[in-house]
Amino acid sequence: MSSALRSVAFAALFGLAAVAGRLTIVDGTSLSLVWPAAGVSIVWFVARRATALDWALLVGVTLAVNLSTGAPPVLAAGFALANVVQIGVFLAVFGRLHPDWRRGGADPLATLADLWRLIAAAVTGTLAGALVGPTLVSWYAGSWDRLGALVWLSRNVSSVLAIGILGLLFLGRRTDERLSAWRYGELVALAAGSAAAYVLAFAQSHGLPLAFPLLLVTVWAGSRFPATLVALHGVAVGTVAVLFTLHGQGPFATIESYPVRALVTQSFVAMVAMLGTVLALGRHERRALTRELAETAAASAAQAKLLTTIVDSISDALMVVGADGRILLRNPAALELFTGLSRRAEYVGDSDELVLTEPGGGPLEVSDLPHAHALAGQTVVGRDIGVRQVSTGVERVLQVSAAPLPDEGAGRRAVVVYHDVTVDRRHRDELTAFAGVVAHDLLNPLTTVEGWTEALADTLGDHPEARDCITRIRRGSTRMRHLINDLLAYATARDGALTPTRVSLADLVAEIASARADQATAAAALPPRFTVGALDDVEADPVLIRQLLENLLGNAVKYTAPGVVPHVEVTTDRVGDRVRLTISDNGIGVPPGQHEAIFGNFHRAHRDAGYTGTGLGLAICARIVERHGGTIAASDNPGGVGTRFVLTLPAAVSAAVDVLVGPSRARP
Repeated sequence: MSSALRSVAFAALFGLAAVAGRLTIVDGTSLSLVWPAAGVSIVWFVARRATALDWALLVGVTLAVNLSTGAPPVLAAGFALANVVQIGVFLAVFGRLHPDWRRGGADPLATLADLWRLIAAAVTGTLAGALVGPTLVSWYAGSWDRLGALVWLSRNVSSVLAIGILGLLFLGRRTDERLSAWRYGELVALAAGSAAAYVLAFAQSHGLPLAFPLLLVTVWAGSRFPATLVALHGVAVGTVAVLFTLHGQGPFATIESYPVRALVTQSFVAMVAMLGTVLALGRHERRALTRELAETAAASAAQAKLLTTIVDSISDALMVVGADGRILLRNPAALELFTGLSRRAEYVGDSDELVLTEPGGGPLEVSDLPHAHALAGQTVVGRDIGVRQVSTGVERVLQVSAAPLPDEGAGRRAVVVYHDVTVDRRHRDELTAFAGVVAHDLLNPLTTVEGWTEALADTLGDHPEARDCITRIRRGSTRMRHLINDLLAYATARDGALTPTRVSLADLVAEIASARADQATAAAALPPRFTVGALDDVEADPVLIRQLLENLLGNAVKYTAPGVVPHVEVTTDRVGDRVRLTISDNGIGVPPGQHEAIFGNFHRAHRDAGYTGTGLGLAICARIVERHGGTIAASDNPGGVGTRFVLTLPAAVSAAVDVLVGPSRARP
């Protein structure tokens, strides 16, 4: 059906409702007992998102109906204006209170909240219309009729609630539900019971006030059936009450005052419409919430089962630790990791049979364990911890990672993952030790080669061909010595015992910078320029930190384009209990895609660019930083050409870890 035809169809329905309303004019007044056209117009303009044609049809039909039923032209025009004002105000208020409907994203009436919005908009719109219609009637009659204005307001509100609710529910129909066979039987019983109750109350001449007890059948309908059927039931019984009252039968007909009779009848119709709809929509919302709750519970149970299955299938040991160090959860791998103990520890570190240590170092305090740092808000990744079983003397190395969990009202918690790397570390240690021994043993024959090379140079130094051969031997032996020295440094960085102490980065950088400047002067090269900020002190092994800075600052000076004065900038800043050291240069930079690979063993990013090296310098730096529990990364220098290295080291004065470690029996 086209848009224009739909407008005409609504206009015809509105006209029929207006005629029906005019047929219920209260004796001695110009006001109708009910005005179903008010409800039809609301449904019309909510469904149509009205055009100019709709407004024109509304005015035309209102004038035609009122004039054809004997209303004076002035009053007919006033009634048309009152309808326009009433609908316009209703749409403005309802759209403001129900923006989802205005945007087309929701039904106009699907929840209890929508019903309250509808009632508020109906009352507001009717009040606006009452300022026009009753005022005009009073002016025409020559006196202000307060009771007549109240009847106008009451009849329009009741009509909007009765007819409007039914129409808006039909527009949405999302509150409908399927009825079973026995529910259809109950529906037939409701219809028969309602008919019998209303005939008993309205058709019999007993003079008893039995009208409002009839609300019980509305309660029955609202408690058991969909909102659309309940609204239809309300319109049906309301029509019965109005028709009997118009014919002078029923409890309302005994009221002598016609306006009061109209008010009571309209109040009854409004109460039936609201009560049934409130019960039906409330039941629908409860069913929807119950269904949603059941689906959420089922989804949560399935998610929990899935997570449990995943956690239990993880080969690494996993624990969840509370703020006091209590172990809240552990998977089967965690139980298996610590089998053979006389009892299962309730707190992390709470075992007389286990000693937790730094690999190659002394015992660890509980407050320095990874879970304690995680509970303080830090993330620990891949930290090695030694575990020695006192009774057997067996030692293992565990790689531990820990991270804080979201609080979400459950208090501070941390997840800790343990990976047994004993075999891997043993193989690596053996390989590193082998490399160190080999490198050390190679120095002796290399020294012999270098000594005899010098003797050969003294003997044959004047011979051109011999001189070239000797130069090649010297160059090869120099490369071999650098490689051996780097292998020894790599082994030291990995295995040397740490002796942390307060290290002044400012003094160390100044010393290295001065040495680099002296080397450049001696070699008649461009001396490097260093820009050094106010550097924080660190708590670290001074020998390894010197080696770290020698490599980083040396690379910054070394990997510079010919003819360019090396410029190195060194700064630090505090991040919690860590010092973040940043070293930026104006060198040739790192090729794209190799910023992580340069920290690998024997990786050379500029192998074919004429720069010498063994490819172990940055690998040594990474080892030193990792042994101090920090991180190192390389990136392009955001200030221009060159590279920026950012690494973290323990600050000289660490913030105390604010963690409860459980009862006093908890120990490393």
